[in-house]
Amino acid sequence: MSIAALYTAVTDRFERLFSPLGSVVLLVLRLVWGGQFFMTGLGKLQNHARVTEFFTSLGIPAPGLNAWFIGGLEMAGGALLLLGLFSRPIALLLTGNMLVAFWSADRPALLGVFHDLDAFLRADPFWFLFVSVVVLTLGPGAVSVDRLLARSSKAPPAP
Repeated sequence: MSIAALYTAVTDRFERLFSPLGSVVLLVLRLVWGGQFFMTGLGKLQNHARVTEFFTSLGIPAPGLNAWFIGGLEMAGGALLLLGLFSRPIALLLTGNMLVAFWSADRPALLGVFHDLDAFLRADPFWFLFVSVVVLTLGPGAVSVDRLLARSSKAPPAP
């Protein structure tokens, strides 16, 4: 058996064995971090005055309005991630939200990603950004409302 054939056989076996776990990983990420987004958004909405004060200290324009918007986005976005509904559009919005969070509240960690990776990984927005980018790029996985809707829209028409 040639090296190329051995390589193909091994990688094919790994593909068959581990590919189905991708949807499980996506489901776990969506459930854990969808719940976290929901809770942080709810916390922002319930503590609007404190969030507004924090946004003001960061120099965010229209801090009161943005506190409502971001709280609502995170709460609704978290709920949608939990369901796996409109996953990619909401992941795009949440990715933008987390990039702004990094830029406004953890800029040194963001800008220092290549020379101080630990600070970047420890920053509060990191996991939220990571999961948002994963769902944006890979989708919600097989266990999601998005997948159910896609399957039902491809069903053959009734006679």
